[in-house]
Amino acid sequence: MIVGTAGHIDHGKTALLQALTGQAGDQRREERERGMTIDLGYRYAALSIGAPLTGFIDVPGHERFIHNMLAGAQGIDLVLLVVAADDGEMPQTREHLAIVELLGIPRALVVISKCDRVEPQRVQEVQAQVSGLLAPGPYAGAAQFVVSSVTGEGIEPLRLALLAALGEVSQRSSQGGFRLAIDRAFAVAGAGIVVTGTALDGQVQLGDSLLLGKAGKPVRVRGLHAQSQAVAQAHAGQRVALNISAERLQLEQIHRGDWLLAEWLHAPTQRLDIELQLLASELHAFTHFSPVHVHLGTQDVSARVALLQGEQLQPGGRMFAQLLTNAPLQAVHGDRLVLRDQRAQRTLGGGRVLDPFAPARQRRSETRIAQLQALAASDSLEKALPALLANDALGLDPRRLERQFNRLRSSWQLPANVQVIATRQGPLLFTDEHWLNLQATVLEGLARFHQQEPDQLGPDRDRLRRFVALALERPAFISLVDELLASGSLLSSGPWLHLPEHRIRLSDADAQLWSQLSPLLEEGTFDPPWVRDLARSVSADEAEVRLLLRKLGRMGQVHQVVRDLFYPEATIRQMAAMLLQLASDDPVVQVAAFRDVLGIGRKRSVQVLEYFDRIGLTRRIGDRRQVRADNALAQAPGQ
Repeated sequence: MIVGTAGHIDHGKTALLQALTGQAGDQRREERERGMTIDLGYRYAALSIGAPLTGFIDVPGHERFIHNMLAGAQGIDLVLLVVAADDGEMPQTREHLAIVELLGIPRALVVISKCDRVEPQRVQEVQAQVSGLLAPGPYAGAAQFVVSSVTGEGIEPLRLALLAALGEVSQRSSQGGFRLAIDRAFAVAGAGIVVTGTALDGQVQLGDSLLLGKAGKPVRVRGLHAQSQAVAQAHAGQRVALNISAERLQLEQIHRGDWLLAEWLHAPTQRLDIELQLLASELHAFTHFSPVHVHLGTQDVSARVALLQGEQLQPGGRMFAQLLTNAPLQAVHGDRLVLRDQRAQRTLGGGRVLDPFAPARQRRSETRIAQLQALAASDSLEKALPALLANDALGLDPRRLERQFNRLRSSWQLPANVQVIATRQGPLLFTDEHWLNLQATVLEGLARFHQQEPDQLGPDRDRLRRFVALALERPAFISLVDELLASGSLLSSGPWLHLPEHRIRLSDADAQLWSQLSPLLEEGTFDPPWVRDLARSVSADEAEVRLLLRKLGRMGQVHQVVRDLFYPEATIRQMAAMLLQLASDDPVVQVAAFRDVLGIGRKRSVQVLEYFDRIGLTRRIGDRRQVRADNALAQAPGQ
């Protein structure tokens, strides 16, 4: 169990922990000289003989050090709200209480300190005051203990209450990747660099490899302490100290706010969708895109808040929002965070991370809001997944979901109606309905293309993707097309995609021009006219003739051997048959022999052979060719 303090400056938090644990703690010299806590303090003590060690975190109460208090409040199981009997409720009492409520700390005990300084009546007044303060929130009715750290009054009942809570604290799950928010880093002579923090998820063992900080520097765990005791393994819910090592690792590289993470979990982000709650104590509405300070784990970064369901959020209200941070954060679904104003002088509110990988577009769309509602209502991946899939027609990346929920895919239970689609960039998840709808959209779009461009065989994959205007990433679209090709719903002729029943239809003008050009190409046999000569012969525009012949090439009626030189399909097959006849006498065909058979010049013969090389009929070996038996022309030489 980890116990933290909260409360106004000089209300006796440090003295209380000393009375409870018998330890002075690790106060710094300047703290002792000034008589106030500036940074976090740590103690470990057994609440009774034989009980496991309880970790105690002492936080500063001064308003200038709220950022330090926030760094220490993460991962606390129980908070001691300390209110001095002489002062009563004070500004940081209220702010600290708001913070621990926003962080969702599950249990709280109230300590009315310094009772030796006041009359009993004053103690009762402060108790009533604190009861009223707690009444609207989750700690209403929390047990109160009247203590004096000087005389020891009330310390033992408080210790017994903590001991009882020790048996009631929920054991945190050790599933998922290890996450530790670093709050201290220091060097130990003979050991090297040590970092400490509260383990928020997973478990870690000696020898494990982890990633450190925003850059994800690989480090190895050389030594391990949990709750101030040397161990071989530590888990979520413990205060952990790790002796880490890495090549060229320097203490100056490590800062409060850095994370130690399982390698697969490392995914810095600067755009997070959250469920935002504005404190009821705020005097004004919170406006869209306001600047804030974000405290998450031990991190503190500045950000803008984009409201997703309106332009303003009234005091005490809740709304989905998106954080756009100025520096990378590490977060998973369910992490709690606190927002303070731009000058870091007061706490505005806080919330819960819903999606640490929030989209930049369509963030206010109906489907996105429906996804956020599912995430807000779910405490597990299995509960959220059906709604996430139902409201995402473009596929969910399971690797992103792993990091979002800190759950490896091997532990998931996928719904029965979900397909895992393999793409070149990794798998994607689709519901059966969405995947079939995407296929139907592609087929409908291709049918529309054929109507608009009847004289084209079809588009290639990229042109089809642009034409149907699906927002699918290219790898997912290619997988979609590949599945349609495999099922026979689509056909491909070279790079061109078309429906099985589609045939290119020439316009009347093109058909008329082809009727004039076709005899000229056939008369040319193995040496047909060039495009410019064809155009001159029929008194047509050269560009028009070239465009038509390329169109006929896509239809398979002519073949473009070199630029502006086209052969009819029948002539190509005739030359291929002659080449095969040569190869039947001698497997190695030479240019001179092919030239003599065709009765044309060497240059033109080489051009034809190079075309056969390109379409895979022949394989060039120096100045000679060998026929490739697996080519379609080689298998049907007589056609």
